Amino acid sequence: MNYDQVKLRDGRCLAYKEFGVDRSSARFKVVVIHGLGSSRDALFPCSKELADELGLYMVGFDRAGYGHSDPFPQRSVKSEALDIQDLADQLQLGAKFHIIAISIGGYSAWSCLKYIPHRIAGAALVAPAINYWWPCLPPSLSHQAFSARSFLDKCGLRLAHYFPGLYTWWSSQRWLEPGISRLDKKKTLFFLLRLIVLSISQHRSQAQRQGAQESTARDILVQFASWEFDPSQVEQPGEGIRVDIWQGDRDYLVPALLQRCIHERLPWTGYHELPEMGHLFFLLPGRGEEIIRTLLI
Repeated sequence: MNYDQVKLRDGRCLAYKEFGVDRSSARFKVVVIHGLGSSRDALFPCSKELADELGLYMVGFDRAGYGHSDPFPQRSVKSEALDIQDLADQLQLGAKFHIIAISIGGYSAWSCLKYIPHRIAGAALVAPAINYWWPCLPPSLSHQAFSARSFLDKCGLRLAHYFPGLYTWWSSQRWLEPGISRLDKKKTLFFLLRLIVLSISQHRSQAQRQGAQESTARDILVQFASWEFDPSQVEQPGEGIRVDIWQGDRDYLVPALLQRCIHERLPWTGYHELPEMGHLFFLLPGRGEEIIRTLLI
């Protein structure tokens, strides 16, 4: 067994995996929030040398319904922050900790910044997913970005937002599943396609061991539902606390033109838009460590 578990406030179990220096002696403690179809095993790229240099402890966990974490049919944007807070308390990470969120894990990061800002020492949102129905986004730009999606994408996302019950059926039809690798093959020009496919296939079976309905499908439903807030209503968690958004300008899954709007509404965030990069640019050699250094130093 390559994981441990903690018990949450409501009795559910959350599986986690640690990396880096010993937790008790760490200078920095970082919770890594995985993306769609991933798991605790997809820890953010970081060499042992960098972890030792910075005194860095990292913990990845299976979000509810993924991997070896119990499912949570009532999962919501807010429940993600509470799960992360429980994890941090059970592991005794201290009063504050850093977070790194990848892709659709971005909604967990926005949740932390909204509901538990007093616990956040800094955050890096790496290609954080966009909800096309956020009120803070200009309707014309949302329409432009949404129109660029494939026909099946648009059908699925509309169902997730307007008819979540129908989306549950839709997501069970394998022939309708777009697949990240196929989307990037059609829309992304950068050379990491093979690495993307390998990364996804390596973790997908582990991530979805309890079924897609409790993991990826529920993620989509939460991400594209009507939220209690939108990112423009999030405040800086404290003076001098870094919150950085990292985005590739060739990202088909998360449109850069909408990510720019989020940053403009939150001028206290750092924004890093990388030319000629797609969705999983952070897997490039050295790129993950650049993000870590920017967050912590």
